[in-house]
Amino acid sequence: MTIWVPEFGASAPDAKAIPRYRQIAESIGKAIEAGELSPGDRLPPQRQLADRLNVTVGTVTRAYNEAHHLGWVQSRVGSGTYVRDQDSSTASAFGMQPRECSDGVIDMSLSFAPPHPWRQQCLGEVLASIASDPATVAEVGEYQADIGTPHHRQALAAWLNNLSFPVFGSLIVTQGGQHGIDLCLRILTRPGDLVAADALTYPGFNSAARHAHLKTLGIPLDEYGMDIAALERLCQRQVPSLVYVTPDQNNPTGAQLTEERRIQLAELARRHDFWIIEDSVQYVPSADRGTSMADLAPERTLHIFSTSKLLSGGLRVGTLQVPDVLRERLGSALRAQSWMVPPLMVEAACRWIASPRAQQLHDWQVEELQFRQKLAQQRLAAYHPRGLARGSNLWLPLPEGRRASEVHALLDQAGVRVATPEPFCTGSEAAPQALRLCVGSPDSRDALERALNIILEVLEHEGTSPWSTL
Repeated sequence: MTIWVPEFGASAPDAKAIPRYRQIAESIGKAIEAGELSPGDRLPPQRQLADRLNVTVGTVTRAYNEAHHLGWVQSRVGSGTYVRDQDSSTASAFGMQPRECSDGVIDMSLSFAPPHPWRQQCLGEVLASIASDPATVAEVGEYQADIGTPHHRQALAAWLNNLSFPVFGSLIVTQGGQHGIDLCLRILTRPGDLVAADALTYPGFNSAARHAHLKTLGIPLDEYGMDIAALERLCQRQVPSLVYVTPDQNNPTGAQLTEERRIQLAELARRHDFWIIEDSVQYVPSADRGTSMADLAPERTLHIFSTSKLLSGGLRVGTLQVPDVLRERLGSALRAQSWMVPPLMVEAACRWIASPRAQQLHDWQVEELQFRQKLAQQRLAAYHPRGLARGSNLWLPLPEGRRASEVHALLDQAGVRVATPEPFCTGSEAAPQALRLCVGSPDSRDALERALNIILEVLEHEGTSPWSTL
């Protein structure tokens, strides 16, 4: 075991503003870059490091989870936390592994669309149709406009309209929803600015905010979404540059912002002059959605969507709709990053959404998620799970005395992957004892049922900790 203790660099002017868990995680990354920690090195046990640093075990646990989320370390059940071999690892920073490398593991940790052979078939068909069209092949091989060609943007706008999303302002083609978040932060903020989001929110936003050197503040939320009264109290002290919301399906809790709170958020944004980033990538059908923030405050809302949850995550094609006043700034930022989104992928996405199969796949997915949500909520009813009737995520509060890290390790040992709450925590918010389950990820309904049975077995049997007493 490596006897390593992090150095925080407390003399830095903003050191006190950085949560201690993040300082520890960043120290791990710096130690790896400097060669102080090598692939395969075991980090100190959490309790031992907590004693050395005079912090809580929870702080070290969150730091190790953050380092795992960033791809620097990996945990081995019953053994400890080790520096990851960056060259040989097949896992991403989100713990994602190729399906063929899962060794029978049922993965409910990542928000994937339910598998269906149509996804591969449709992608193959549109690529074949492009290959057989010499004029299109020539077009997609050339430089194009930064925000996308007019006919691509028109096709994507028609798709959004068909899905009952608002179509307004300027539409910019992006490399998926994550790229849309990054572009928003680039043009709306400067390093050191304050941004706000739900206390539990999409990890991609938190990651993008960190890389942009922004201060993040988590706003409390409940089953009705973000607490707008708490946001208003924040504005009385310091107005954030922007507020990031997923109003129709909070990730991870599945909470949906009420109509009253949406109206209050729009009024608050106008009164205090901050921007709203509305992320709708976690798709739910129009009948299950509330009024879009883009309809309530179009002059200060930036709306993000992508093909990832309906078509294919690998397409990396999305939309960012913004007030016209921001169009030039976004075009400039996009050119500075990559000049344009690869036209071949955009063409493939536009041909796919124009095909009848796209609507058939949409309708099947809505019904499939409804079945899976009902099954999961019924099986886990004793533990009061939360999730939308046709949503992709299920939030599972744990019984009194059970810790998310412990249950996560036991499930991993039993062949089921789930997500712990730490990556979703905004700012210095404490992680609740709960798990996020993605009901769409398992390969089949049978796989989902097997996973639910394993989860129930682990929850019903206490005193089975995977860790030895130190």
